[in-house]
Amino acid sequence: MVNVTRRRRPTLDDVAAAVGVSRATVSNAYNRPDQLSAELRARVLDAAKRLGYAGPNPVARSLARSQSGAIAFMLDANLSIAFSDPALSITLDAFATAIAPGEHALVLLPGGEDGGPRPERVMRAQADLMVSYSLSDKASALQAVRDRGLPLVVIDEPRLPGAAVVGIDDRGGSEAAARHLVELGHRRIGVLAQDCMYGFPGGRRSRAEAEASLFRINRERLGGYLDVIASAGIDPDSVPIWEFSGMDREKAVGGARAALVEEPGLTALLCMSDELAAAATAAARQLGLRVPDDLSLVGFDDTPTARLLDPPLTTVRQDLLGKGRIAGELALRMLSGRKAPKPTVLPTELVVRASTAPPVSAGGRPR
Repeated sequence: MVNVTRRRRPTLDDVAAAVGVSRATVSNAYNRPDQLSAELRARVLDAAKRLGYAGPNPVARSLARSQSGAIAFMLDANLSIAFSDPALSITLDAFATAIAPGEHALVLLPGGEDGGPRPERVMRAQADLMVSYSLSDKASALQAVRDRGLPLVVIDEPRLPGAAVVGIDDRGGSEAAARHLVELGHRRIGVLAQDCMYGFPGGRRSRAEAEASLFRINRERLGGYLDVIASAGIDPDSVPIWEFSGMDREKAVGGARAALVEEPGLTALLCMSDELAAAATAAARQLGLRVPDDLSLVGFDDTPTARLLDPPLTTVRQDLLGKGRIAGELALRMLSGRKAPKPTVLPTELVVRASTAPPVSAGGRPR
């Protein structure tokens, strides 16, 4: 029988003895490099490499500090759906850049059926702070965050006591979008609402049903649309509303096509995201409708999608980079022990491009 003796792993004390310095000095070489001269830190790291010491155990270090060094980013859908959303990608990139100076790891927690991560996943996550990205206020993950007593940063929603919040002027943006169509002369306007009910197959909604099912930000957008339409003398309850996700492009195109077939007299669609507007553009093309001659389209977000569509999309611009950056700054603020400031509400702006025009008939007269 061969007796195999495992070689003892080198420790921080071994490195300290080899260099002739204290244990604290070796620790500083890894955790507080600004405390050492460049020459001394190089000596410590060279000795560690020679001995085969890989550095402090991150798990042990987090236990000693009662901190994980990580921030958990909670999503409202699974990763494949979430990362089909250009607005999320832009916001998340800006957030990650903002927290980079703090050297915090970023942990993504995908969502599920109730519009957020499973509570048990939140309870197990090694994180010092949670970020809610457009979660439903009914998401059970939020109660898990409260149970753990972790600081919370909210992007868009829900607005919760004690949380740091950054959002946008959703109502102002949607009012500008609807006003643009009304001023062009449109009176037969439909709405493509952004579905936030995970797994909902999509379809026609009454106004009351949409207001009951939509997240707060989308209720704000719907309210802005309908208020302006009503002010133009149009019965807001007559406005057809369809609700489905723009993240599954194939399903979104099918839903938009069904909507246009169901309401052939529409001259314009207000879309709660650029992805929904892209789906409506494709559906219109399939039905032989010209944008904007036969159908005007307005989106929301001003992602790269809006500029790449043919024709380029009239849309409501929100500052996605600014929103992510501010959320990151709020996270660092909360981690430092400071209280959450008042909610930050960023402005929106209507960007008019070639997807909107006055309604015309085949003969060129207003409809």
